[in-house]
Amino acid sequence: MNYEVIALILFALIFLFLLSGYPVAFVLGGLSVIFGILFVPDFLDFLPLRIMGTIQNYVLLSVPLFVFMGLVLEKSGIAEELLTSMGVLFGRVKGGLAYSVVIVGTLLAASTGIVGATVIAMGLISLPVMLRKNYSVPLATGIIVSSGTLGQIIPPSVILVLLGSVMNVPVGDLFKAAVVPGLFLVACYILFIFVFSLVWPDKVPPLPKEEIDDYKKNRYVAKLLKSFLYPMVLIVSVLGVIFSGIASPTEAAAVGALGAVILTLVQKKLSWSLLKSVSVETTHLTSMVFMILIGATTFSLVFRGLGGDKMLVDMIEGSNLAPHQFLLLVMVLVFIAGFFIDFIEIIFIIVPIVSPIFAKFHMDPLWIGILLALNLQTSFLTPPFGFALFYLKGVAPPEVKTSDMYRGIVPFIMIQLLILLMVAFFPETIRLI
Repeated sequence: MNYEVIALILFALIFLFLLSGYPVAFVLGGLSVIFGILFVPDFLDFLPLRIMGTIQNYVLLSVPLFVFMGLVLEKSGIAEELLTSMGVLFGRVKGGLAYSVVIVGTLLAASTGIVGATVIAMGLISLPVMLRKNYSVPLATGIIVSSGTLGQIIPPSVILVLLGSVMNVPVGDLFKAAVVPGLFLVACYILFIFVFSLVWPDKVPPLPKEEIDDYKKNRYVAKLLKSFLYPMVLIVSVLGVIFSGIASPTEAAAVGALGAVILTLVQKKLSWSLLKSVSVETTHLTSMVFMILIGATTFSLVFRGLGGDKMLVDMIEGSNLAPHQFLLLVMVLVFIAGFFIDFIEIIFIIVPIVSPIFAKFHMDPLWIGILLALNLQTSFLTPPFGFALFYLKGVAPPEVKTSDMYRGIVPFIMIQLLILLMVAFFPETIRLI
């Protein structure tokens, strides 16, 4: 049998096992090692070197540091105080609670980048209040999960770190390029809420004046300033040192992790149990990412040994696809894959295969990276395996139905795709900073 056909069989089997629910890392690594032993055993001699080269990647050290920073912020109560203060600040405006969720989601995205922590925090704090005030259930759930995913495009973002590593694009450049598209996305969310409040004002009522006045009695201005100050300190300390060229993303991640601990100490909420809980969870999440990375490295080596990458390049060249036609094909593939598999799997399985073809077409890897990041953001919202939906469903009151959540996310997925099209047609938007 032709080795290139075997490469396609390997690729198909991996997707089949992933959809069956087997752990990603072991599917990638296990099947690849079996095919490697059977068909290209000599290539496996390079595997230890490839794995060590991947693990020693200095940029990837920022992943556990950013995760640690985000978990410390979430567990220290900083996110909760911010949500409460913002809810009162916009309380008298129709749709005020929805505006506050978007703004808080933006600030948390720029200071943590952890989707699960953001969605859970906002789901626990904001969703019950929105439901009590007779907010539209689809809008309430849609705005919470979509605002929670802002951390995947607004830096510091784990998606951008992983994409930079896989595509050999400087992570600092990706961070800069993602700022403007991320802010456009926030602006579109706010515009959508504004239009919604004009058309259906009864579905986004303001908070009662008495409730706001009662909250403001107890040092409201001081609490509001403090709740804003803490995230801004982290945003400036992390993104400021990156954009100014003082530190690399990895060094900035270390600054952010230390800053989150110091802010928790200032709040007098730092404890051994908190540090232990955050450290254990960070270890679990980081181990998962790196196990998948090792599996993906094994797959990439064996797939290349079987000639799979050459076959794909030959197929694209033989089909006479124009560069932008190939880009459209990849974007559709990534979007559909996001319905069924996690963004990490897409980054480590699909992106390494298509990256050489983009390079052959001489397409800007920075632009491609931002388009992929925007596309991958939708994978958190698209059913049936949208992780942001799972996070919110886990903490939502029983009266919130899954069908409500599915209806609620549709306009926000459309907005995300709209911003993706904007960046696709106007590449200069990524270079405004």
